[in-house]
Amino acid sequence: QVQLVESGGGLVQAGGSLRLSCAVSRGTFSSYAMGWFRQAPGKERELVAAISRGILSTYYADSVKGRFTISRDNAKSTVYLQMNSLKPEDTAVYYCAARIGLAIETINYNYWGQGTQVTVSS
Repeated sequence: QVQLVESGGGLVQAGGSLRLSCAVSRGTFSSYAMGWFRQAPGKERELVAAISRGILSTYYADSVKGRFTISRDNAKSTVYLQMNSLKPEDTAVYYCAARIGLAIETINYNYWGQGTQVTVSS
């Protein structure tokens, strides 16, 4: 099975930054579209950012545009989410996900990580 392991979460003050990493193993990383999702208590899981395979394109939720940047390093089989200017409303469990298809702006991803907690204090 494809394994995704997130890291980099933690506690940060509002206005601070974190970089999340997701290492993919037991699969062909370069063939997957990759996405970052988050889920806050009492809310549905939402797509935060995504990046395609091949000729790269990206998607960002309106709430994070200009603050978050998704990138991938195929040589390291790793996708990153750089989060700047963090706000308390960014507090959530962040999940890395991989998708076999071409589409990225979707919740229908095939493989999921365990999640990493991001807490932003005010």
